[in-house]
Amino acid sequence: MTLKGRVIGMVKATHFGPTVLVVSISFTLAITQLSFGKSVGVALAILSGQCVVGWTNELVDHGRDTEAGRTKKPLVNGSVDRKQLQIGIGVALTAAILLSFLGPLGVRGRWLHLLGLGSATVYNFWAKSTLLSPLPYAISFGALPWAIYSAAHKSPAPWLYIDFALVSVSFHFLNVIKDLEWDRDQSVLGFPQRIGKSGSIWTASLLLLTAIIVAILR
Repeated sequence: MTLKGRVIGMVKATHFGPTVLVVSISFTLAITQLSFGKSVGVALAILSGQCVVGWTNELVDHGRDTEAGRTKKPLVNGSVDRKQLQIGIGVALTAAILLSFLGPLGVRGRWLHLLGLGSATVYNFWAKSTLLSPLPYAISFGALPWAIYSAAHKSPAPWLYIDFALVSVSFHFLNVIKDLEWDRDQSVLGFPQRIGKSGSIWTASLLLLTAIIVAILR
């Protein structure tokens, strides 16, 4: 595997699409409260945390991904290896901590960011296979606007962090649908897997509807 191929594999292993979305939303929210430079600092802290979460997920799920034949996964198709991911996690975690403590997030913001990062990591290692699987999404994404607003010495409006939590949990229910049967066969029994495809779609729809209503009535 060429160096270019391995770099691309590491980028894909961050769960590139969701990572770009989360970092873009974080930067957009930050620029409404902070200077451009500070907003970049916030985005880099969030990006580092997303790398930790994505790469950890790849390692934890490697056995199940191989069994399910998910050849698009970088670790399964060999575009990256476990040692690369482990080194990457160490570097990204160090960067996330340093950027949280030395960047613009401030005292409260840094701990809120690390709370979100810790919650997402708990999901990878444990919660994803339990009835509590939606909880880390609610905690991590609910904490995101709090961390950003804290950098500006403010508190977000209640509707904002409530909607972040509701939409993220909705995404959790929708995201597992494509692999739901495989997850069940492999004993990954989070909340969505337990209520099935139809139940997950209805739950996600209800959560999104609630988020819209909360935003309208803010």
